[in-house]
Amino acid sequence: MDAPALETRDLTIRFGGHVAVDKVSCSFRSGSLTAIVGPNGAGKTTYFNLISGQLKASAGTVLLKGEDVTGLPVSARTHRGMGRAFQLTNLFPNLTVAENVRLAVQSRARVGLDLVSLWSDRRALIEKAEAMLARVRLADRRDAAVASLSHGDQRKLEVALMLALEPDIFMFDEPTAGMSVDEVPTILELIQEIKARANATILLVEHKMDVVRSLADRIIVLHNGQLVADGLPAEVIASAVVQEAYLGVAAA
Repeated sequence: MDAPALETRDLTIRFGGHVAVDKVSCSFRSGSLTAIVGPNGAGKTTYFNLISGQLKASAGTVLLKGEDVTGLPVSARTHRGMGRAFQLTNLFPNLTVAENVRLAVQSRARVGLDLVSLWSDRRALIEKAEAMLARVRLADRRDAAVASLSHGDQRKLEVALMLALEPDIFMFDEPTAGMSVDEVPTILELIQEIKARANATILLVEHKMDVVRSLADRIIVLHNGQLVADGLPAEVIASAVVQEAYLGVAAA
């Protein structure tokens, strides 16, 4: 069997005497969307930060397509196919929407092009950036400064930047947080489009259970930094450990 697209083995991080993520072992296959849920403080975002390289693990391993990337920085993981959208936006606020996307497109192109080739292919890169803006429904805001965008539009722009990098692993940390009811469907449709790709692997941290039910092929549950449940959505949501730890319902 082929190696998982992504795997963590006994992944652990300690902050002083507090173990925020405690020996989490989990694998993620291509073509699947896994929702990561749990109560506040369960370690979900910290687990994401360990996988994507924002935090250095105290112990354990992160494997990307079977390759140990535990010691690699964020940039190296990105070049190997890992994409991350943040719970808090991570954009260039003083540049325009179009300029932000062009930078991401150029960053992806430079992986395999020298500067001469990049310049000669400038039109193709611009067209690709424009296509990304259309895809996230931001073409009409292309010349707006990012700082002037609504929170929802900034989240959509983050998705455009991640798409421009053409990752194999898509990581979304509460993508609908802070959005209005009208803005949420656009993000969910974009995630559904990514999911439709046969080779896309998606990890989604999300508190809204209706979103989880509509998107997830699988749910894993973290509680006090430990992996406490892993399975099909209906089974996991109905399990006693989730009812007690996540939903606050006492187990029978």
